[in-house]
Amino acid sequence: MTNDLRNIELRPLRYFVTVAEELHFGKAALRLHMTQPPLSQTIQALEQQLGAPLFERNRRGVALTPAGLALLPAARRLLAQVQELPQLVQRAAAGEVGSLTLAFVSSADYSVLPPFLRAYRAAYPQVQLTLQEATSDLQLDDLLQGRIDAGLLIPPLPDKAKQELDYLPVLNEPLVLALPADLPGVKRKGKLTLAGLPPLPLIIFPRAISPALYDAILSVFRTAGLTPQIGQQAIQMQTIVSLVSAGMGMALVPQSVSNLMRPGVEYRALAEATPLVETGLAWRRDNASPVLHGFLDLLRKSTLC
Repeated sequence: MTNDLRNIELRPLRYFVTVAEELHFGKAALRLHMTQPPLSQTIQALEQQLGAPLFERNRRGVALTPAGLALLPAARRLLAQVQELPQLVQRAAAGEVGSLTLAFVSSADYSVLPPFLRAYRAAYPQVQLTLQEATSDLQLDDLLQGRIDAGLLIPPLPDKAKQELDYLPVLNEPLVLALPADLPGVKRKGKLTLAGLPPLPLIIFPRAISPALYDAILSVFRTAGLTPQIGQQAIQMQTIVSLVSAGMGMALVPQSVSNLMRPGVEYRALAEATPLVETGLAWRRDNASPVLHGFLDLLRKSTLC
């Protein structure tokens, strides 16, 4: 007798289940399109391999032993799982099952991310999606190190990253003012000018977080002939808007951030022309994951791009 159960084959288990359902070796052999002697020999070999009798055989018929009763549901589960393997493999190859780790900048949470995630969840309900909020610089590092599959970030990509990453533009939007609601003149209708506002500190994030967006914000002031006084700095858009709500200053934010409602904050369009802020998806060029490519295909077909 051997105790190495790793060598158990599926065919003897299928024979065992058939005999257990028929409780008759002759009828089971007919179902299996075989003769009775090799069926009996296969069951005897399985019993020897498992180290316990599976059937009681007597003149009254065949019955399952306690060991056979214990094996039957497990054998059925195993055989059912094996039958599902081709479909599972095909679905995995089509990107319908698996996992995807997606990072995103905070502004995407108020624009492209929610509607696309709804569409993706409807199309790929079996994919395990892991989301993490991160600034563009951290996303680039995570992508290059293979810690995430894709990232919604603010370009541009550094030259070194361009050698390993692909990029798809998703959204372009203007900058708008986020102002304390009690600021004089804010309630009047129409677009506002920077020169017509009371002097307020500018609340902004550190330039290292997203140099392109930082420079775009300052260029609006330069175009208006102004030099802003940098007040508080914060990494997340939610924090920047909360600081505006607290009366700590004003901010220039992507238009989609105006979907983030905070008491005491007014979002207003600028009369001055503002550069468009782009958000796009980056991923490793050598990532062959079918799940990732299903994600990309759906994104390309959506109305977002």
